[in-house]
Amino acid sequence: MRLAGKVAIITGGANGIGLAACERFAEEGASVIMADFDEQAGKEQEALLKEKGHGVTFAQVNVADRESVASLVEKTLEQYGKIDVLINNAGITKDATLLKMDPADFQRVLDVNLTGVFNCTQAVAPHMIEAGGGKIINTSSVSGVYGNFGQTNYAATKAAVVGMTKTWAKELGRKGINVNAVAPGFTATAMVAKMPENIIKQMASVVSLQRLGKPEDIANAYLFLASSESDYVHGHVLHVDGGIMM
Repeated sequence: MRLAGKVAIITGGANGIGLAACERFAEEGASVIMADFDEQAGKEQEALLKEKGHGVTFAQVNVADRESVASLVEKTLEQYGKIDVLINNAGITKDATLLKMDPADFQRVLDVNLTGVFNCTQAVAPHMIEAGGGKIINTSSVSGVYGNFGQTNYAATKAAVVGMTKTWAKELGRKGINVNAVAPGFTATAMVAKMPENIIKQMASVVSLQRLGKPEDIANAYLFLASSESDYVHGHVLHVDGGIMM
């Protein structure tokens, strides 16, 4: 097993890509903390995964709140004694064009998608340093690289995540911590499934592989970056987008 004996915190773990990652990591032997704001979904998914024999524990967290994040880290250390992997996967969207965007929606997306990544990493990194190493994987997006209509707030946070990833790679690499990012393309999550079929087909048509990504596609990228197979991959942004901008 590629993550045997490892302890991983995966934020936004109760649905979509995060949920796929929780299951994938557990299959590979990790003890997984499924951290999410949605308590109902988290408890339901925790029960389903435990029925499959997976070592997954739900923990409610608001990544935008420093006290909530500190509590998550403290409880994880009390239970497992270490944190080997942090996946900063939690994120939200509140889309609108520039001229129609509510400033409150702009700020809320920054609070979760950007400040949340900072809060979690700043809370976990000292413990990884003390342990002599770890893996931090941040979730960016193709929207952060190329921009996307109606996503001023979301694209801004995902571009900033790339900058933070490269900065932290410079700061933490000498401490034995690998820091990388994954930039997913259009992915067939439950949220996307609610879109009109013609819009989904249009999204797939701009992808070189002519399909949307599956949550498992992104989870497998997380797994590679969390495993020992990527020990010399550092400060990298891995695009998992089916060749969307080739």
